[in-house]
Amino acid sequence: MSTNPNLPASKQPLSRRRWRTIHVVFTAVCLAAGCMFFFKLHEFLRTIKKDELAGFAFDPILTYGFVAVGFFLLLVWAFLTGQFKDVEKTKHEMLDRVFRQEREEGLNFGEDFQ
Repeated sequence: MSTNPNLPASKQPLSRRRWRTIHVVFTAVCLAAGCMFFFKLHEFLRTIKKDELAGFAFDPILTYGFVAVGFFLLLVWAFLTGQFKDVEKTKHEMLDRVFRQEREEGLNFGEDFQ
């Protein structure tokens, strides 16, 4: 990726290597969390089969299932709509808007952070 000399270092796009590292870490964390989630569901299912606690874990499993499916669909939607392409862009737009508003109002709070 080429860098733009007119942009400060904090606004430069991520290098390909760093971008790939972020994706690998994100995928590893999601896989680990998913494995732990399915382990917990497996444990709940085992308690349902025991006679003394029959039906104890049905409601939590149903709730966890709905929540997990909802978050998974939200993650798929975010990927499909490009929400992870430039995650820093929104932050910089917000900060630029705040600095512009402060300049218009004659305030100098944000100059130390630029």
